[in-house]
Amino acid sequence: MTDVPPPGSPGADSEPHTPPGPGGGRPDEAYGDGADATEAFLGNRELLLSIVYNMLGSVADTEDVLQEAWLAWADRAGAAGRAAAGPIEHPRAYLVRIAVNKALARQAVISRRRETYVGPWLPEPLPTTLADGGRPPEEGGDAVDRAESVSMALLVVLESLTPLERAVFVLHEVFGYAHTETAEILGRRPAAVRQLAHRAREHVRARRPRYQADPRLRQQVTERFAAAVYGGDLPALLRLLAPDVTLWADGGGKAVAAGLRPLHGRDHVARLLMSRGPELAPRLDIRFQQVNGGPSAVLLIGGSPFAVLVLDLDPDGGTVRGIYFVTNPDKLARLDPAAGQA
Repeated sequence: MTDVPPPGSPGADSEPHTPPGPGGGRPDEAYGDGADATEAFLGNRELLLSIVYNMLGSVADTEDVLQEAWLAWADRAGAAGRAAAGPIEHPRAYLVRIAVNKALARQAVISRRRETYVGPWLPEPLPTTLADGGRPPEEGGDAVDRAESVSMALLVVLESLTPLERAVFVLHEVFGYAHTETAEILGRRPAAVRQLAHRAREHVRARRPRYQADPRLRQQVTERFAAAVYGGDLPALLRLLAPDVTLWADGGGKAVAAGLRPLHGRDHVARLLMSRGPELAPRLDIRFQQVNGGPSAVLLIGGSPFAVLVLDLDPDGGTVRGIYFVTNPDKLARLDPAAGQA
């Protein structure tokens, strides 16, 4: 059986990308051979990647799920599968259902892994070109909403939902599936899905009120923050930090982090940053690029990624309320050191 072609392989980006949403795709009769089945999978691969990543927050697990989804799809879309089970009316909807349910099954493995994870767990940083499902850049409110949907801060909040609540939230709130379509994907009653959606939405709103973040302001604050921390400018740093700022540092026990728990409060956070930032500065190269739908700073040492810094701003002003440092080398392997600007 054919393996899933890797990202960037010949043919993987040759087809136009359809926007995310329910249904779609050609009727099954058009998929008469293995080449057509591969084309159908590749045409929807970036959508599947984006949905599954939003559910799992891990690129490695997302790739494993996509491999499992491909194997299931190739078996079902093949001649024997069509003869046994009949035609597939909407390939995209069928592929989304496979991928979502494979992702739900993967959650049990991830939960067991988290039980032994050292320190805070943060989502794996994902370049925006992948995080947005391969869709072209947009202007205005829709672009801001999409960036917020894959933001590091929101993904951290989604970790507190049950797997089913998270699946419903991602499908409905992020990708616009109706509750009836989500129910069909998950094999649940629409009434049960509506209840899950209500619980998830209320939980997310309580922990992260929706607001319109200005990407240009976030970029400016990220640059000023990096200059203050690595330039040893304590007064400038204190002006940037909200009183209730929280710092998360994910080293996974494999790299330097800020401790085993998130650090709270402006004075504590500033003291820690000033104790480590200036001494790293001579070895650092800082590049600013788009990660998880928004501005970030990628810190390089010797040309290799050492950490990713993502800031979350207070909606009432330009102060920083959340600081996310990812230093676990396993989560930095997919970053392109040449991307962004020094």
